[in-house]
Amino acid sequence: MSLSEEAAMRADEFLKKHGLDEDEDKDSSLRGQALERALHPSRPHAGTPHDWEDWQRYQAEQQAKTETTQEEKKPADD
Repeated sequence: MSLSEEAAMRADEFLKKHGLDEDEDKDSSLRGQALERALHPSRPHAGTPHDWEDWQRYQAEQQAKTETTQEEKKPADD
């Protein structure tokens, strides 16, 4: 492929040719973004005090779940 042919190539063809088109499967719609946030919650960047209270409650629940699973995994001393 000559330089002029490669220059005439569309951007999506170039990305596909060089294996850089991995983000095509990513859903960038509002619905997709909301689903991603619901499945993988992260620290809120802003929000109301209620948002922060919900976040702190969620963190406490996750910590309690981890502690109970660790206690269940401990071998019983006889």
